[in-house]
Amino acid sequence: MKIYYRLSPNSAGVGKEKIKNATKQYCLQNTVNVFGKNNITVIGDNLNEELQIFVEQLDIRYIPVSFGNGSGTFRYAVDLAIKENNDDEIVYLLEDDFLHLPESPMLIKEAIKSMDTYVTLYDHPDKYIDGDKGGNPQIQDGGEVTKLVMTKSSHWKLTNSTVMSWAVQVKRLKKDYDFHMKYSQKRVTESYGLFTELRNNGVGVISPVPGRSTHCETKWLSPLVDWENI
Repeated sequence: MKIYYRLSPNSAGVGKEKIKNATKQYCLQNTVNVFGKNNITVIGDNLNEELQIFVEQLDIRYIPVSFGNGSGTFRYAVDLAIKENNDDEIVYLLEDDFLHLPESPMLIKEAIKSMDTYVTLYDHPDKYIDGDKGGNPQIQDGGEVTKLVMTKSSHWKLTNSTVMSWAVQVKRLKKDYDFHMKYSQKRVTESYGLFTELRNNGVGVISPVPGRSTHCETKWLSPLVDWENI
């Protein structure tokens, strides 16, 4: 499995309230600890000197870019993942404000081995909040209508969408390439539209219950885990 880690400057995301340990450095160090530095490529978009030095000291593959927006780094990551890997390789396209539990690599491989689908480890709490109360547009009565499946180590639910941090095999990424380009034309990628259209074309995304990773914004933490102590 290869991780393509999209790292933005410290100034990005200012204004979002995040848990105390959710610095750019801490999230990247957590990813290195969980997945191993030899499996990670950091795509750094206009990094300041402090963050660039931190990445270089980790002795991981680092590619500096100057897109200035999330869609640019996402497209670059997609193209690089396809270019560098064979069809059966699992690639994890990852944003820079996530934390993971130790079993994350094993679960991704286990899920993709079982199903030709997109895999996220993030159990997004918007799936438990009605659309008219600020949650996911498809949610009613505090939950989504879904299919629950089980692999050796976890239950997984078919979910209607996720954010832009997910794993998939390269052959699936190639098949869906035009969808990924379609929903990354603006400065910010449009994850809900992407996964809605993928699902309408018979391609799903699954997440474990409970989640094994989280986006680090306080109001959107993956439930049932004390993420501030990870």
